[in-house]
Amino acid sequence: MQTSRQLETEDEEEAVIAPGDSLPTPSPRALRKPRDPGSPVYSVPPASYPKPWLGAQPAAIVTPGVNVTLSCRAPQPAWRFALFKSGRIIPVLYRGVSMELAEFFLEEVTPAQGGSYHCCYRRLGWGLGVWSHPSDTLELLVTDELPRPSLVALPGPVVAPGANVSLRCAGRLGGMSFALYRVGEAAPVQYRRSAQPWADFPLRGARAPGTYSCYYHTPSSPYVLSQRSEPLVVSADGSGSLDYTQGNLVRLGLAGLVLLSLGTLVFLDWRGRSRIPCSVRP
Repeated sequence: MQTSRQLETEDEEEAVIAPGDSLPTPSPRALRKPRDPGSPVYSVPPASYPKPWLGAQPAAIVTPGVNVTLSCRAPQPAWRFALFKSGRIIPVLYRGVSMELAEFFLEEVTPAQGGSYHCCYRRLGWGLGVWSHPSDTLELLVTDELPRPSLVALPGPVVAPGANVSLRCAGRLGGMSFALYRVGEAAPVQYRRSAQPWADFPLRGARAPGTYSCYYHTPSSPYVLSQRSEPLVVSADGSGSLDYTQGNLVRLGLAGLVLLSLGTLVFLDWRGRSRIPCSVRP
């Protein structure tokens, strides 16, 4: 007579599949096992089954046709790995390996293969249907071109005399490399990498006026670039020089009025002297 442990082992052996195969059809014995209709396909693991790590090579953002490897690394030796995609209940790929690392190969990826992925692992001796906690989600983006960024001036596109301005190029993805261009110059004015979905480019007020645009791209090969942002015009604030000119005009007007007054007094004095009779003059 077979024990429950022997039945469980046989079920596990019947479920073993070759690396790269999709989810197998459950064995008849497994289908006969009673299960709560409301329970999930995979049991919730205890906290002692720590989650693995999932990464992508050569990158998580690639152009169509590139071969991508998704690597799932467990914190302890595992017996089997499974790769899941958001929106699907069953794994898209399995790997049967007796080590901490499993690799899932996606050949010549298409935009349809992009999406949110996570992986799990299980060890021998774990109950049927029990997997580790899922890894953090990995976003795989397959595209020819990244979305167009926006470019804004902080605090505004009009720069007062002596003030500085910062131009913010904002995309939709973090960890990108950003470049700022000024019309009339072939090379980027500034270039920087940012962990945030944006990058700030500080400009000195005296050199800030001009027309700018920016773009961003993946930080490593194969590079995926965005479109250029819409142009942004940064101009100098003329109110300071206008105030200075008005002040000069006021001062010149006052000086002219003083000179006119002095000239009038001199003229009146001269005219008064010219009318005095000669006999009266000393």
